[in-house]
Amino acid sequence: MDAKGVLEEAFGRLPELVGTAIDGLTPEQLRWAPRPGANSIGWLVWHLTRVQDSHLAEILESEQVYVTGDWAARFGRKPDPSDSGYGHTAADAAAVVPESAAALTEYYRAVHARTVDFVKGLTEADLDRIVDRRWDPPVTLGARLVSVYDDDAQHAGQAAYLRGLLPE
Repeated sequence: MDAKGVLEEAFGRLPELVGTAIDGLTPEQLRWAPRPGANSIGWLVWHLTRVQDSHLAEILESEQVYVTGDWAARFGRKPDPSDSGYGHTAADAAAVVPESAAALTEYYRAVHARTVDFVKGLTEADLDRIVDRRWDPPVTLGARLVSVYDDDAQHAGQAAYLRGLLPE
């Protein structure tokens, strides 16, 4: 399997991980945190989707899915493209209020579809393209996609773990 195939396989696994964490949860369960100041299941899934959306939009030099529709309002937020969860305080994280598990699922699916379409169109040479010169060494497209996948998988796992801690 080539590198592009590995990326397709990896991103292809994320919808099931996200679904396992949130399917069937109520808005209250999505907002539950194990202690004050901790992240909720809803915030974790919102954040992982925001990261994927923002990074892919930067790579594509286009608008984020989040700001092109009513997505932000469905999470009690304004459509600010810089609002991805990075730098959120505990109060900021608690202010992310998904209206439902469906809102998270639908937003994730929209971003995921865009990501998969993009990855399927890549060539091996594309993966070596520099996409971010703010780092030393500069970040290639391949490295950025691995970073996005890694962040998503970690947060999906955290959300699934929290689901197991939900009070009965």
